[in-house]
Amino acid sequence: MIRVVTGCNEHVAPEVQQKEAPIALPEPTVPPEVKKIVGGNCDGCELMYVGMPGELQSIDTSEGWKEKGEKTLITGAVYQLNGITPAPNVIIYYWQTDGKGLYSPRKGMNELANRHGHIRGWVKTDEQGHYAIYTIRPAPYPNGNIPAHIHLAIREPDLDNEYYIDELVFDDDKLLTPEHINSLENRGGSGVLHFVLKDHLQTATHDIQLGKNIPDYPAITSPTEPSGLEVGEVDPSFTPFHAYGPDKGTWTCPLCKYGGYHGILYFVGNHPNWSDIKKWVVFLEEESLARSAYMKAFFVYGNEHNYNQEARVKELEAIGEDLDIKYVALTFVPSMTDTATEVFFNKINPNVENTFIVYQQGEIVDKYVNLTATPDNYKRIVSSLENTMKEFLNVKAPRHQ
Repeated sequence: MIRVVTGCNEHVAPEVQQKEAPIALPEPTVPPEVKKIVGGNCDGCELMYVGMPGELQSIDTSEGWKEKGEKTLITGAVYQLNGITPAPNVIIYYWQTDGKGLYSPRKGMNELANRHGHIRGWVKTDEQGHYAIYTIRPAPYPNGNIPAHIHLAIREPDLDNEYYIDELVFDDDKLLTPEHINSLENRGGSGVLHFVLKDHLQTATHDIQLGKNIPDYPAITSPTEPSGLEVGEVDPSFTPFHAYGPDKGTWTCPLCKYGGYHGILYFVGNHPNWSDIKKWVVFLEEESLARSAYMKAFFVYGNEHNYNQEARVKELEAIGEDLDIKYVALTFVPSMTDTATEVFFNKINPNVENTFIVYQQGEIVDKYVNLTATPDNYKRIVSSLENTMKEFLNVKAPRHQ
């Protein structure tokens, strides 16, 4: 019992249970956020800072240029993730083997960089994103089956870390097997180079798309429905039927026959707008005439509804004759997912109105989805062709030593 005294009177209060004071619990600990490394781990990329000059130019000549070997120029532009906007002030670090396939160090080099050899260097893109590297063609590793290659690492001005992109390999290398090509990640776009011979100099164009297939790269959103492969990827081979145009009556691959040119693939799937289609075909015909042999255009129709090959041929023939088409190829496939023609490799969404793919020497350099036939959009296509025109079109490849 607990006695409570108030004044002169004593009262007896019922027994009450006393509560224990609450125990102060420690605040829950929140693990610090682990900042993701853009591109993941990059073995050797840290060496890009070893010996880096204080000021970098958009053109660099490697130590290998003065040595015995096939003189080589690799030039191109670096673009933002959208594949269109030039990316200035991006550092590209490269390193490669010498003419014997070795990463050979040189006396006086910083020893930390010895494992990258003496043929290494840097370029920094100019305001238009352009760069150029003069070097020699590397040799493959001795007694190995790995294709000859040049390593590349990228440092963007707005990222906290560097990352690697696909090694540069050469499409005429006997060690570059289909299995090896299929294993490439296409980081930054395709690293497979196609050389042409210009003034006794092997020259290859290599454009880089920042963030392309790079893990944990800051994402951007696309305002259009997804359709088609992305800028920087290699346009795949496929075999539509040519109902009208230069290859009429054949199953001909646009890229296999005309991949060395500038080209446009105009895909239309399940929702054809024939009024717009005819306007686009006339526009592409005019551009084909103006650009002569240096630009090929293909209309690829892939409506899977009520497909009949004979009817499809007559349908496109009628359009070709009505519009008096001479240069544009009017072609079709059973559907955009057809495996026999391998058109499915293009990843075209059959439910969008259209997909325009602009390619240059087999590489996608621009893309548009749901583009209406208006003068402003004609200008967009013309601008795309002008901005992606390369100097070396349909030039023969060199013979190698």
